Amino acid sequence: HKETILKVFLNLLLLSSGAFLEALAVKGLFMPHSFMSGGVFGLSLFIYYSTSLLSPGAWYALLSIPIAFVAWRLVSLRFCLYSLYATLLASLLTQVIPWTIPVHDSLLAAVAGGVLMGAGVGMTLRSQGSDGGLTIISIALHQRYNIRVGHVSMAFNAILFSTALGTLRLDHILYSMIAMFMSSWVMNYFATMFNERKVAMIISNQPEALAKRIMESLHRGVTFLSGKGGYTKRDKLLIMTVVHNYQLKRLEELVFAVDPHAFVIIENTFNVLGSGFSKRKVY
Repeated sequence: HKETILKVFLNLLLLSSGAFLEALAVKGLFMPHSFMSGGVFGLSLFIYYSTSLLSPGAWYALLSIPIAFVAWRLVSLRFCLYSLYATLLASLLTQVIPWTIPVHDSLLAAVAGGVLMGAGVGMTLRSQGSDGGLTIISIALHQRYNIRVGHVSMAFNAILFSTALGTLRLDHILYSMIAMFMSSWVMNYFATMFNERKVAMIISNQPEALAKRIMESLHRGVTFLSGKGGYTKRDKLLIMTVVHNYQLKRLEELVFAVDPHAFVIIENTFNVLGSGFSKRKVY
């Protein structure tokens, strides 16, 4: 029971923080400089710039609430409710935030706005919900048809920005594209910053001794893979192990202390599911 309450609290905290940062980016930087963001928030800004009717926050709520019910049908009720909460909060904050961020240079405003927007979306993606809008559609399509989230966002934004070329100044569109590039980069960083791991493949003449040291010193599991030397034609046991980023240097020192002639291949991996690492996210 306490664990459930804690999970709900953490999810709401992530969603609230993300919604605030998104609203701050829109109200504090995008609107004063006539920039657009991506996704449904970007569509809301485009409609506002084109018609001057309502406000971006109101348009965001009107467009996103029906999409939230798509999440109910295609993902889960919990995902729908969390996403609806983030949507309504972001819409409300966009309405009530009374100040703008005093950045006068358009390029700096685009970079800063993109960073804030990306951090906000990334935080919401760390939860069991989303920030609403296009993210809901992207996750639903990924769950059902394994379509990558980034591909959906890229296609939608390409259509949105192409349409805006007929209404907004080209300078504003280009600055908006810079903001979206920064937003995408920061969003990916926030979404994966606690999940990135290192996969190590080790070729050594002392695999048994190395495996024992890795398990005893680093408390990480190892897997032996069968291999064969291309030159010597001898059968070999390759070691595969996954370590946290902070354990990488210790792993290198351990390997070469046991076998100075070992051959080590290190690769980045952005998510590892299983015991001792991340749990599978269930929406």
